[in-house]
Amino acid sequence: MTPPQEHAEALAGSGDVVHLLSFDVEEYFQVEAAARSGVRREDWQGFATRLGPSVDRVLQALADHQASATFFVLGWVAQHEADVVRRIAAAGHEIASHGMEHRMLQHLTPDQFRRELLDSRRMLEDLSGQPVIGYRAPTFSITHDTAWALDVLAETGYRYDSSVFPIHHDRYGVPDAPRGIHRAVGPTGGGVLEVPPLTLRFAGTNWPVGGGGYLRLLPVRVVGRALKKAARQGRPGMIYLHPWELDPGQPVLPMPRLTRFRHRVGLRRTEAKLRWLLRRFRFTGIGRRLDSLLEQADGAYHYGRP
Repeated sequence: MTPPQEHAEALAGSGDVVHLLSFDVEEYFQVEAAARSGVRREDWQGFATRLGPSVDRVLQALADHQASATFFVLGWVAQHEADVVRRIAAAGHEIASHGMEHRMLQHLTPDQFRRELLDSRRMLEDLSGQPVIGYRAPTFSITHDTAWALDVLAETGYRYDSSVFPIHHDRYGVPDAPRGIHRAVGPTGGGVLEVPPLTLRFAGTNWPVGGGGYLRLLPVRVVGRALKKAARQGRPGMIYLHPWELDPGQPVLPMPRLTRFRHRVGLRRTEAKLRWLLRRFRFTGIGRRLDSLLEQADGAYHYGRP
């Protein structure tokens, strides 16, 4: 079988649009919804880990369809479940950083964030044997108020980011940000390539369709139509998921009713939806197409408030 990175490179040269696929690698109990519902970091060790089998299901689906992806791995996972990182890298996929302990950036200082970037990269590079050049903030928490993070990313040598969601949301989002791939510039002029998740523009509003709970809730054909529309415009769409979204048997966490619905809706259908997309579209990770993505970027956008 052709290794996924070679297969993706062959597709990229075929003239067809190759879309982008990513996974945030964290345990089901590490999500922001759990933290807001009272699950503390010091409690994490008391939960049963379920990440490994979920990652294996993702890797099998990708192998079955000769697709590759970027895996944004939490530093805690590198510390406590190192073999998961090694298996992802051995399967030919890109490893990128998801920070250390899934803290939204408004809860970190620039110095704390800098340390997270350096520590997570060191651990992930040691485990994967590949350079770590990409980052995604927990809960897409780069906004105008945390735009200083873009300067720190540039300073620490990261080349791209996928943390800005150009939508309205109660926890995150920059609705005025570009929907396409662009250069994200921080308040002091540092910049990295920004790769936002897929959205649809309708009635003057950006609608999220690119993954996570949106993919679980929406009919998968809506996501397919958004990918086709992006392809007609000559640009790739970014899809994101979490391995825990392929684990409907995970324990029910103590959450308010609406929060529990957001976390668990559609879990039994996630793998089927992922495989539906993999059958119909070509996907690869971000890092191995970085040069062509830089060429396609829609210019620069300055984040941060004066």
